[in-house]
Amino acid sequence: MIKGVLRFIIAVIFILSGFVKAVDLVGFSFKMEEYFAPSVFNMPFLEKFALLFSIIVVVLELFLGFMLLLKLKLKFTLSALIALCIFFGFLTFYSAYFNVVTDCGCFGDAVKFTPWQSFVKDIVLLVGLIIVFILYRKEFRKKDVYSSDNTKESSGKFRYALLGLFSVIMIYIMAQGIMHEPLIDFRDYKIGTNIKTEKEKINKNPSEYKTFYSLKNQKTGEVLKVNQDDYIKETKYWAEGSPWKIEEGKNESVLVKEGYKSEIVKFKIEDPTGMDLTDEIINAPKAVLVFSYHPKEVPADLMQKVEAKVNTQKGAVIYGVSTDQNTFKTIKNAMMDGTAIKTIARSNPFVVILEKGKIVDKQPAKDYVD
Repeated sequence: MIKGVLRFIIAVIFILSGFVKAVDLVGFSFKMEEYFAPSVFNMPFLEKFALLFSIIVVVLELFLGFMLLLKLKLKFTLSALIALCIFFGFLTFYSAYFNVVTDCGCFGDAVKFTPWQSFVKDIVLLVGLIIVFILYRKEFRKKDVYSSDNTKESSGKFRYALLGLFSVIMIYIMAQGIMHEPLIDFRDYKIGTNIKTEKEKINKNPSEYKTFYSLKNQKTGEVLKVNQDDYIKETKYWAEGSPWKIEEGKNESVLVKEGYKSEIVKFKIEDPTGMDLTDEIINAPKAVLVFSYHPKEVPADLMQKVEAKVNTQKGAVIYGVSTDQNTFKTIKNAMMDGTAIKTIARSNPFVVILEKGKIVDKQPAKDYVD
């Protein structure tokens, strides 16, 4: 009974984890790119394969989790899941210890974990898998083939049929997310979101941070961590002739009050001169925005078609938003952080339509022009 319940819980966790990433594989691939970045594992040559690696990871989570649920190839399934957990554990520990990837994307945009929370989750799952492995070890001797017993044969065929059906459904969901938009949108930028309202909520309840200075005593070598308020109050730290000196590059910004959390906080659009255009866009009766996070990779003919169509939107505020101020030829260029653009756009380029700050439509540019 206990081993069955534990197996069920672990299987469901892996299936859910895989599912929320499967609906938005492109978004998960952006997270993989962070791991390949120079500041983390320094393997930028793998960034172009990020989507492929994302598909492999999600497929393993989904199908191994479903196989565990159905008790198919139990020894192989448990061994593979243990190996997967060790791999994830290494990534999350590295992220947490070196503070390089602040969100592992374990549950996509549906549930946010800090790196240390993700690491603890992986350790708990690993321990659970090992316990299940031990509890089921006697069953490993049984061959996982159809027996001569008709009931067992029918049961085996039914489970494999379920696995086949599950595979077809998941493949469709993943393909839909890659080629178009996620079937289920867990992001803060889903259709119906009012960016203006979200920004008002953020401004009313902002997160608060304090800077902690790393101070070193030039005489004794003692090192202290002092928050900005205590640093100002205690003249001994900064008065003329003080032995205490701030260690450059070792100061930390620490969250002291959690405010209203939303990715909309990063929604800031500027013109090439640095003038903020955000208020103009979210207050306009209608705004059409074309986003591109890799403008040099967009085919010229596609960009031309997109610009031609958005220019037919009479009376609308129209901007092309990218990381390059010379991306768009016939519509106004605007600038936005590349990571923030990727949070909004899952294809390159991507079109978003706002009405008084509310997202009423969004779609890949290739779908928009068709």
